[in-house]
Amino acid sequence: MSSKGDFSLVFEHLKNILKPFESKLIVTADTSSAYSLDGPYSEKWQKQLFFGSAQIKKNYVSFYLMPVYMFPDLLNDISSELKKRMQGKSCFNFKRAEPNLFNELAELTRKGAERFRTSREKGEI
Repeated sequence: MSSKGDFSLVFEHLKNILKPFESKLIVTADTSSAYSLDGPYSEKWQKQLFFGSAQIKKNYVSFYLMPVYMFPDLLNDISSELKKRMQGKSCFNFKRAEPNLFNELAELTRKGAERFRTSREKGEI
């Protein structure tokens, strides 16, 4: 069984996947158990758009990545191992540190951030 300490380590890894994007996004939460980023204000939707977050939950640590919900084709090439961590359309759950999956998730996040940016520039979101 995973301990709260393990979850803190997993959380830090997942938070570090999102941190490189904070200079172009808006930090909406930064605590010991939740880190969240929103995109800039969207004229189309009349609000800031959620980008992603890492959160410690009761039974796992969740990583939310909204670009995969908005652009589901981003998931076409993910591994079956990462797919097994999915719950819903944009959430990945982890109970322990998994460096290979975190590397894959970091690349997926990079692709998602790029797609998010270009879609915003085109006024699509």
